[in-house]
Amino acid sequence: MKSVRKVRCLKGELRVPSDKSISHRAVILPALAEGESYVQEWLWSKDTLATLNIIRALGVKVRYKNGTLRIKGSNFELSEPQRVLDAKNSGTTARLMLGVLATQRFFAVLTGDQSLRRRPMLRVVEPLRRMRAHLDGREGGDKLPIAIRGGALKGISLFNKKASAQVKSCVLLAGLRAEGITEVYEPYLSRDHTERLLSAMGVKLISYDGKDGRVVKLEGGQTLKATEILCPADPSSAAFFTAGAVLLEGSEILLKDVLVNPTRDGFFRKLREMGAHVQYENLREISGEPVADVYVKYSGGLKAVDVHPEEVPSLIDEIPILAIVMAHAQGVSTVRGAGELRVKESDRIKAIVENLRRMGAKVEEYEDGFSIEGGTPLRGALIKTYGDHRIAMSFTIAGLTAEGETQIDEPECVAVSYPNFFQDLERLTC
Repeated sequence: MKSVRKVRCLKGELRVPSDKSISHRAVILPALAEGESYVQEWLWSKDTLATLNIIRALGVKVRYKNGTLRIKGSNFELSEPQRVLDAKNSGTTARLMLGVLATQRFFAVLTGDQSLRRRPMLRVVEPLRRMRAHLDGREGGDKLPIAIRGGALKGISLFNKKASAQVKSCVLLAGLRAEGITEVYEPYLSRDHTERLLSAMGVKLISYDGKDGRVVKLEGGQTLKATEILCPADPSSAAFFTAGAVLLEGSEILLKDVLVNPTRDGFFRKLREMGAHVQYENLREISGEPVADVYVKYSGGLKAVDVHPEEVPSLIDEIPILAIVMAHAQGVSTVRGAGELRVKESDRIKAIVENLRRMGAKVEEYEDGFSIEGGTPLRGALIKTYGDHRIAMSFTIAGLTAEGETQIDEPECVAVSYPNFFQDLERLTC
């Protein structure tokens, strides 16, 4: 249990841990490449270590020296694992690695922790079956553990209706070793880190806006070339401190080296729409990704805002902390089209609604989102995190603004993405 009380403000400068999505891909893609890749500022967390350990179990040589991961690529010649592969709590690990394993002729079994074993996998299993990989698992292949034997794949055309970056990445990775063209259509662009890194590693992709939405396609048989990757700071981790600074009078912070990819910075844009003072400084490009220092200061008089379905992919991970900001804004804010939150590490819609109500907020729950009538002062409460790192960190920030004591159950779950969250928060607290 972690006790949180109201603070005066947040001040200072911080580089939050590196981006989790990019860190996963910065291990997986070099493992499939030709030659040795170098990765700097890699995120060491429970989720990313799950990916690293699976890559090593598949015979890839990885060394860590002087702050740099050195990954000797296999050129898709992986080794059959001697044990069951464990993705722990990481959905990204599970879904992207199924795409990788589909390219291999050997047998493998992939599982996860209790939470991950409840999360849906048919969204990647069905396309991989269409590509002629053999997969089976619980509930017809929808739940881990999943057994897979890949091999002679054939390219497909897939409509990615949920605009899921994990689905898109899984299919594109399998497509690298499939016969013919693999193409993915989505109603709007999901996060595109896989495409950016594939391009940086010499893969020729075509991406354009079609009549059914965004299209990305590639031809099988291409070789990935080793590269150097610098992982930028995670906007999802930066979001917690950004929210705290916006809400606490007298706050002023600078968050260094933050990824501001347009498919990931929806939270910052939505805060500006609410009237918050959030600006990008020193905008530049690092390893094919846009990066900036994010300057934030207290912003009184926030106004309510709506999140529409087409906006959800760019801020899906930040919706819990956005809900905390909405609770402080004047008027009724809504989030719709976010049903995917029901099948994250927890049912995040339920967790947001339940915990905000405990703190005295006026909240209405929908199947695909919620609405919040802001302006009612929050009061301390016992927060049930359901073991979800983003719920724990979001309601810690809520506790900094609330009257009385807020208690966070299972605070150790933050280690999934941000092991030093509480220490960094203390550093910035006035």
